[in-house]
Amino acid sequence: MPGTVEEIDVRKIPPHKKHATIFDTYDELDEGETFIIINDHDPKPLRYQLAAMHGKNSFSWDYLKEGPEVWKVHIGKTTE
Repeated sequence: MPGTVEEIDVRKIPPHKKHATIFDTYDELDEGETFIIINDHDPKPLRYQLAAMHGKNSFSWDYLKEGPEVWKVHIGKTTE
């Protein structure tokens, strides 16, 4: 995978802006591009929200680290 994958540490983002920041980042991706989110809890509800907004097959979701203090998720835009 060429280049560096952007990491977004959502722990540093005000709560009311977290999901909007993640959705905006996803929306700006081209097919095949990815980013990583870092959070202090399991962001599973975000996965359901992405599926509701874009379709469950429009993105990849891979846990790189699953707590207990830090979660890292690699998210990518796939073909529908």
